[in-house]
Amino acid sequence: MKKVITFLLLSLFSVSAGADTVLSEEQLKDLTQQFIAAKNARQQPDSTAKDVEYFLSFLAEEFLDDHVKFNVIVSSKEELRERMLAKLKDKILFSNIDILEIMTGRNVTFVKFKEHVKGQPGHMDKPIEYTAINIMSLEFNDNGKIKHIRRHHGL
Repeated sequence: MKKVITFLLLSLFSVSAGADTVLSEEQLKDLTQQFIAAKNARQQPDSTAKDVEYFLSFLAEEFLDDHVKFNVIVSSKEELRERMLAKLKDKILFSNIDILEIMTGRNVTFVKFKEHVKGQPGHMDKPIEYTAINIMSLEFNDNGKIKHIRRHHGL
């Protein structure tokens, strides 16, 4: 009986250990580059709802989008979709994101990027332009979908 219990416990531990898929450094960097490209594509002068949906396709069904500076956390794709679709009504003159650095860990990346945007939000009477260097962490699940975004705004 002890042998059967030991075998069952060992089998259980080996199955649970194998379930924790680790993405390679190359996979993580590729997914991060694709995600940043999708982020950039959804904030262009000609962006559409299709660009928003493509951006959302990188997210796991259960995710957190954490804007650290503003203490805002979004955990609903529908809420995020509504916010992004509303931003499509803003006038964007140009938007560009350049990746400066990607660091990888176990199913996580930290991406440092330079964002340069000029646009006119619907609630403002004149355009604004800004350039910022930001850092974002992306935590991935076993399927390569983002389960947690932490946005750290630059100086």
